[in-house]
Amino acid sequence: MADFLDEKRRELKQRLDELRPLVEEYHRLEAAVAALDGVNAGGAPARRRGGGGSGGANGNGGEGSGRRGRPRGSGTRGKQALELVRATPGITIPEIAEQMGIQQNYLYRVLPGLQKEGLIRKEGRGWHAMDAA
Repeated sequence: MADFLDEKRRELKQRLDELRPLVEEYHRLEAAVAALDGVNAGGAPARRRGGGGSGGANGNGGEGSGRRGRPRGSGTRGKQALELVRATPGITIPEIAEQMGIQQNYLYRVLPGLQKEGLIRKEGRGWHAMDAA
């Protein structure tokens, strides 16, 4: 019986090793698609993020929160990072960045925003999803 279990354990580990590069590629492609979602067919950004002029010259009439663009942590990458935290409790920022195929510095802005929203918490260097009530 032990030989059978050892053989199955080896087979599973081998298959995991085979699939790991494909999963990493999937995450990189997913991040690329998310980045391209913000670009229209002509190759230009779908919306302008800033003009060359002073604060009131952008035509918004001074309305809004004073921040341009979408709220922090509300994008696809924030959602992707949240799913990784939910799937891997205790995951660190370098591990999340590697799986998403992005730079770590972006996550140092996104994860605290998710923490403020009460979606995740930090314990030591690792991040954990908050229990759904």
